[in-house]
Amino acid sequence: MDTKKLEQLIAQLESYVECWRQLSHYINRAREKRFDYDDESQFLEYKCVVIQELEGILATIDVENPSKDEIHALITTCSSIRALSTASEQDLGGLEANWHKIYIAWHSILGQLKAAMRQSDAESGWSLFKKKAA
Repeated sequence: MDTKKLEQLIAQLESYVECWRQLSHYINRAREKRFDYDDESQFLEYKCVVIQELEGILATIDVENPSKDEIHALITTCSSIRALSTASEQDLGGLEANWHKIYIAWHSILGQLKAAMRQSDAESGWSLFKKKAA
């Protein structure tokens, strides 16, 4: 993958990971039973972005972990903040554990991409501190 495409993929994945972080925020809002119509609307929007961006990422790179089925299952479980607010503490804990597993897996992939970018930069001789090798 060329450097420009790798940079774009890294930016896309950083944005995607931020969406995952926001999902956690809304799960916590459900647990606290502190949410309103705007929260529900935003939550739905984040879920849509998570699924749509997943397809874009999977069209670019092969990802085994987290699996597409795993992500879909988690998102399907979160039908609304209102529904989550009625879930048991045990169910919310399980949801958070699955969320965390997926969140960490995306960070791992992001780290691998950043390492590939550094390797690509090293092989091309590019550096912030010196001129390109002749």
